Amino acid sequence: MSDHILHHQFLSSGAGETTPQRPDRDPVRAESHDAELLDAYSRAVIGVVEAVSPAVISVTGGRGNGGGLGSGFIITPDGYAVTNSHVVGGQSSLSSETSDGDRIHADVIGDDPATDLALLRLAARDLPYASLGESASLRVGQLVIAMGSPLGLQSTVSTGVVSAVGRSMRSQGGRLIENVIQHAAPINPGNSGGPLVDSRGHVVGVNTAIIAFAQGLGFAIPSSTVQWVTTELLAHRQVRRRQLGIVASTVSVPRHLIRQFDLLSDQAVGVVEVAEGSIAERSGLRAGDLLVEINGRITTGVDDVHRVLSQLGHDAELEAAVVREERRLTLVLR
Repeated sequence: MSDHILHHQFLSSGAGETTPQRPDRDPVRAESHDAELLDAYSRAVIGVVEAVSPAVISVTGGRGNGGGLGSGFIITPDGYAVTNSHVVGGQSSLSSETSDGDRIHADVIGDDPATDLALLRLAARDLPYASLGESASLRVGQLVIAMGSPLGLQSTVSTGVVSAVGRSMRSQGGRLIENVIQHAAPINPGNSGGPLVDSRGHVVGVNTAIIAFAQGLGFAIPSSTVQWVTTELLAHRQVRRRQLGIVASTVSVPRHLIRQFDLLSDQAVGVVEVAEGSIAERSGLRAGDLLVEINGRITTGVDDVHRVLSQLGHDAELEAAVVREERRLTLVLR
């Protein structure tokens, strides 16, 4: 064995001299760097909280009504505020409380259970408000801050990251809510209706649900949907949606029809009933028809129809591909 190897083993054994430490990291410098990172994170959260929290409200049933307990946030200085539809619970008026403890009466301007959103008008002026951001620009891993009044605890703040985007979940009415944000900021009952905020202090979502007995699973309606719904509620007190006027269900398509018409799915929307005087009746849609496409989008179930209709104006023209008695037809619905 060479002297070089013996010398290396001797040093490694701890006898005599100690093995020189690898100059990977200066502990003092590393600790300082970590502290700087923590301070930057803290500063970002503190800045957002100070800017947005004055616009966050708690919401309860007003004038003796049963109403839900939840949160909301003001979006204009003249008192318009957003919360969840399930917090409103069908009430026409509610009571709100600001972070300063001021109780303000609130009227329900509009309620949209299909997106679990509602628009309120507080009986006050010159109020602090929060700005809506761009939910479409969110990235997985991005810092988000949830604000609200969980379990009645006013002005509670929690932080987390965006866990996923583009989720779908069902509203209480059974309709799919699209592009839902999944995040890891802890929320609890009472957070519903409160804002989900990015590091710039812009509201990117409205917290709407948690999964019972799960941890780190929160969901928020994206700000893009909030913008659309509030505009509709302000203008019309309801969200106008394209309605076909049919009762339908998801059905299996016979194999010979799949081959005959080169269909891309073995499921379609079966028309069970057509309402009298509806768009569907005027356009020639009949009970027993198989709806296989709308505007070039394959419809494998009722949810697909809802998706297409939710992305169109209430008066948009539709083109439907229908299989009827061994024939494929194209119907214009208007």
